[in-house]
Amino acid sequence: MAEMGLVDIHHSVVETEATNRGYERGLIDLAERGVDIIVMDADLAGSSGTGEFRKRFPDRFLDIGLCEQDMMGTAAGLALAGKCIFITTHGMLAAGKAWDIIRSTICYGALNVNICGADAGLSAGAAGGSRQSLEDVAVMRTLPGMTVIVPTDAVEAKKATLAAARIPGPVYVRFAAARVPIITTDLTPFTVGQAGVYRQGDDATILACGVMVYEALKAARKLEDEGLGVRVVNCHTIKPLDRAIVNRAAVETGALVTAEEGSTIGGLGGAVAEALAQTVRPTPIRIVGIEDRFGESGKHEQLLQHFGLTARDIAAAVREVLSRKHGRQDDVESVARG
Repeated sequence: MAEMGLVDIHHSVVETEATNRGYERGLIDLAERGVDIIVMDADLAGSSGTGEFRKRFPDRFLDIGLCEQDMMGTAAGLALAGKCIFITTHGMLAAGKAWDIIRSTICYGALNVNICGADAGLSAGAAGGSRQSLEDVAVMRTLPGMTVIVPTDAVEAKKATLAAARIPGPVYVRFAAARVPIITTDLTPFTVGQAGVYRQGDDATILACGVMVYEALKAARKLEDEGLGVRVVNCHTIKPLDRAIVNRAAVETGALVTAEEGSTIGGLGGAVAEALAQTVRPTPIRIVGIEDRFGESGKHEQLLQHFGLTARDIAAAVREVLSRKHGRQDDVESVARG
């Protein structure tokens, strides 16, 4: 459990960058270090974060075209030959169109293939609901042996890319095309499978991933003005989930909110709820995400507001779980008084 990298927002203006830029920097770093990687793309190099890699390392780049299923099978073959593969395509196409091939070839063989879902969440913007990948985390999380990572910003995206190359089995890393706030630095701790406590607090905990970590920090600062101490945890690794830090937050704060830019079914919220259901301490929880529906066309910032994925919405969810927490305490005290 990483607790040495507390993060806070001290300025109203925060630098922004698409997380796929960090992905590209990670790929170039790996190639320059001599790691035997091959980058495969589905005709998206201009927007997915692989364009500069293609220019600098053309002999390590394969453009398979809009043939995601074929790309997964080819990647499996190259992985069997000892290569470290990075696949880039739309998160929706990877998780949907190619899921069966990922399951039966890559995951079944526990192959070293890193699948990078571009334009994930609502970041596809004007492309609308048909291209906005809201279910990818839930779908990928069900696959045996699959590691699932959702970086919060471009700096963490590079770290996730470097870490993925060291994981022997399949990995799914989710990236956003929209510019999102940069809240971490090169010194911020990052370890796959270990969540990071970015802000301390004892009244409630917000567990977030992706751009929602920034929104969670803003919500915590807002709630601090109301006299509430809210812990913020960056759950960048959805699978394997850091159950220890989830259980600790449940015991120490007694009220949890999860926040993600995706479906409320089966994603981070589902993973946290599953973990809590298997402990001896039931805890009030509220899942902030997109409720059983498709996305819509619009700018990223507008869509976050439209779907209730802002600091204001997270703060409201915290107040709700706190009311349930205190209500349950009153019930327990009532029963004890007999």
